[in-house]
Amino acid sequence: MKEKILAFLTEIRPEFDFSESSNFIEEGMLDSFDIVSLVASLDEEFGISIDGTEILPKNFSNVESIYQLLIKNGVAK
Repeated sequence: MKEKILAFLTEIRPEFDFSESSNFIEEGMLDSFDIVSLVASLDEEFGISIDGTEILPKNFSNVESIYQLLIKNGVAK
């Protein structure tokens, strides 16, 4: 699943190496529009609906935080 997250991130912003970053937001790799695009991709791919209250920078700061958000929303480990 983490590989799929990286694939979505690379599709959205191919100019960055997301595997080398610890905080996508602080490093300027993702902006609010990118996060909305990522949420739409994750919702479609995994058949979930990420609540608007969960669309916070801390939930999209790195692959692990995105992974944990997916687990919280019912995507199997």
